[in-house]
Amino acid sequence: MKKSFVFSFLALAFLLGSAFTLKSNIGWFSENKNTNRAEIRNPAELYQNFCAGCHGNQMEEFIDRKWKYGEKPVQIENAIAKGIPDEGMPGFKDAFTFEEIKALTEYILAESRTRVLKKAAESTNNSGIYGTDVKYKVETVVDGLEIPWGLEFLPNGDMLIAERNGTLSRFTKDKKLVQITGLPPVLVAGQGGLMEVKKHPNYQKNGYLYFAYSYYNDNNKAEGNTAIIRGKLNGNKLTSIETIFKGTPLVTTRHHFGSRIAFDNEGHLYFSIGDRGKHNEFAQSLDNSNGKIHRLNDDGTIPADNPFVNTPGAQPSIFSYGHRNPQGVARHPVTGEIWTHEHGPRGGDEINIIAKGKNYGWPLITFGINYNGTIITTDTAMTGMEQPLYYYVPSIAPCGMDFVTSKRYKGWEHSLLIGSLRFEYLERVEIQNNKVVKRETLLPGIGRVRNVKVSPDGYIYVGVENPGRILKLVPVDE
Repeated sequence: MKKSFVFSFLALAFLLGSAFTLKSNIGWFSENKNTNRAEIRNPAELYQNFCAGCHGNQMEEFIDRKWKYGEKPVQIENAIAKGIPDEGMPGFKDAFTFEEIKALTEYILAESRTRVLKKAAESTNNSGIYGTDVKYKVETVVDGLEIPWGLEFLPNGDMLIAERNGTLSRFTKDKKLVQITGLPPVLVAGQGGLMEVKKHPNYQKNGYLYFAYSYYNDNNKAEGNTAIIRGKLNGNKLTSIETIFKGTPLVTTRHHFGSRIAFDNEGHLYFSIGDRGKHNEFAQSLDNSNGKIHRLNDDGTIPADNPFVNTPGAQPSIFSYGHRNPQGVARHPVTGEIWTHEHGPRGGDEINIIAKGKNYGWPLITFGINYNGTIITTDTAMTGMEQPLYYYVPSIAPCGMDFVTSKRYKGWEHSLLIGSLRFEYLERVEIQNNKVVKRETLLPGIGRVRNVKVSPDGYIYVGVENPGRILKLVPVDE
């Protein structure tokens, strides 16, 4: 009797210990509500439907970057199940079964390794001819970069390149890449970093350059937001730096910083800040910087005719609100209006024309759903909220934006150019009477397009990551 009791006790202890080990390794399992689905969904389809919008159709995030939260199966399973909220990734333990999470993990590991080998075996061929109506070839201008977020051209023909990792470089006419010093410390985390460089419309007279970057709290470096500074180049050093805007409040999330810069015809400075991943707190409220398009005078002061200057409690720099994460801002070359695009969640990317004081609806109205398939809202329109000029379903993950302002590409005049992170192409959007009448894919499969810029001499330059490089589209008939 004693032996039987001891044996039973030891067996029970073993089982409890095993259960504890399982829970500590995959602690999400006991919280998973979807363990009884009859069929396991195809992991490739799960990846495309739920993951590709952020991690890339071809798994670029897994191929070209280090695994931030571990590459062991149990670590990946935990990340999928519980999410990484500060990076903007929701948990999927209520959307996927236990078996689906394990199958998706195995798929990601197997496919990413296969694609690493495939990529290593391929060489980039920029000698091909692209296009239908306009034939063009692609030249690699600069390579060996990290993630080229910002591009700007100086009057002497040099190109400035702002990389997410906080590096600012000058690519000279004699094809040398020279680093520029003097930038303030940059919070490089998640989607944050050095995001934009823009010259003043009267740069030749005043020499001012403007930068958007993520800054951190000196007393708590886990907190950050988006800042705008301006400065002047003295050789290869940035000097005379002035901070003209700092987004508030500072938060610990690592996504939705925005940020792009544009000037209107009157010299006002516009820039974007995303909702910082806290849309229910920030985007619809005027007492914070997040989820907004801001307008300043070029010295950082507030224009007297800004829409909320006299609104109690409102930040006076706000020009429009109800935005999710705008990563494209550009001035229309004919009308002078400020156009933007912004990331939707899963579906619902938008192109908008920004109007003074208007509410663009996020998150009260949207054409998208949460990444894990749950509903944000059933409303796509509400009284007093703007409708997008165009919306994308599925999302293309738009980044970078400019208008074609030259006649080098016949028939493309005034077309809108938008980069796609998800589908790895540059898109040309033809617009008539503020309606999209044609979409054309340029540079299919070229990589995650982070920025696009039309140079003063009329050529289209494209910033691509994985690997980081600057490409130039050259018409064949030149």
